Formats: sequence, C-alpha cells, structure tokens
Amino acid sequence: MAMNTEKNSYTVIFAAVMVVIVGSLLAFLASGLRPRIDENERFEKQQNILYAMGVNQNEDEGSVNFIPTDIVEEEFAKYIKKQYVVLGTETQEREEAYLIDMKKQLNIIKNGDEAELPLFIGEKDGKEYYIIPMYGKGLWDAIWGFISLDKDMLVQGVVFDHKGETPGLGANIKLRYFMDDFTGESVLDGSRISGISVVKGNNDPLNNNKEDNEVDALAGATITGNGVTAMIKETLKLYKPYLETIRSN
Repeated sequence: MAMNTEKNSYTVIFAAVMVVIVGSLLAFLASGLRPRIDENERFEKQQNILYAMGVNQNEDEGSVNFIPTDIVEEEFAKYIKKQYVVLGTETQEREEAYLIDMKKQLNIIKNGDEAELPLFIGEKDGKEYYIIPMYGKGLWDAIWGFISLDKDMLVQGVVFDHKGETPGLGANIKLRYFMDDFTGESVLDGSRISGISVVKGNNDPLNNNKEDNEVDALAGATITGNGVTAMIKETLKLYKPYLETIRSN
C-alpha cells in the first residue's frame, strides 16, 4: 500500500525522522571530534601563554606568529617553569593549571566563593615572567588574553583575542601594533597596583611614555577599548595580594 505523501501526517513524520537522523549524525561527529577539539584548545592556550612572554615566531613589525602546534608542547615545557593556583597570597603548584577555565572562576567569584586563579612563571634568558590569564567583555561578546609582568610590575607582553568584535575596529585588539604598545608599560600608579587604560587622545600616539598607565585607543573601538581597560584592571585586582608578595622580594 502506497503512502500518501500529500498528507500533513507524512510531512510531520518525515521531518521528525530527519531531525533524529541529522541529530544523531551531529552527535556522532561531535563525539568523534572532541579529542581533536580539546587538543587544539590546549595548544592554543600554550601558544598564547608563550606569546605573552615573548616566545613566538614573529619575523617583522606587523606579524603575529605563534609557536607552531607541532612543537608548542615542547616549547611550553622549556619556558614555563612553574604553574600555580593562586588563593590570596598563597600559591599551590598545579600541573596543567593552564587548563583552568578563567570564565568559570570569575563566575565562582561572583557567587561569593573562593576561586582558583591560574598563574604561570616563565623563564627566558635568565629572567622571570609572571603570566596571568584575563577574561572580560568587549562590545559584542567576550574578550580574553594573557598579560606578562616582571617583578617590577612592568609589562613584558600581552596577547588578546575576542569572540565577536567588529572587523577592522574592535577586532584589532589582536593585532600586533596594538598589543606591542603595552610592552614596557608599568601597571603601578605610584606604589599602587592599578592597571593600564586604553585612552582615546592620550597625546602619546607613539607610546613613548611608559609610566602614564595608558596606551592609545583603537579608532572607532571605544567600547572594546574600555573592555580591555576593565579586563586588565579587574584581573590585577584579583591577583594583587600575590603580586604584592613579588614586589616585596
């Protein structure tokens, strides 16, 4: 007996069957790709941490070239000497602390609970670097990155990324000319750990003044720049008790 394909019931049944089939295929693919996705996320975090401390493959003034994925684990083990979880002024060494989700930790803090804040100590050419993850809000969606400090609270490098900022405007936070402006800036305002502000018209377009706690803003990206400012300041506030112990040594 032939099925009447013109009935509404046929359309409903057909649609339901297709939803089940497509859903099953997507679930199967997602399950199969999960290990590769996790691996890529791990490599990306390692690349970003290394970039913040100046370990990269940049070849000119404009490029942003991370350590390739095929050698990043080896380079990470070479340069990152310790991984910590920071609890106030106390630290606990934690293997693979870089896998901690900063967004989740910030939500824990919002709920009034004690979070586990990851921090990494790198070493390059006999110098120590304190690398801290950051997470914040841009114009449209999340922004994040890492900031690297020395014991004098001078920025040794940053790396930023975003989920959905406007191309050519806020998305430029991940470009070299913007990120390089932070290098050498002090996060101290006098003797107080403050942060760095992204400021429109700060009268220092070449960023020669490294003690004003300011870098020049991106054209047409005021809200994204404000998000970067807030992200840095809020992050340093969380880590301040520990950073103060570094300064006192």
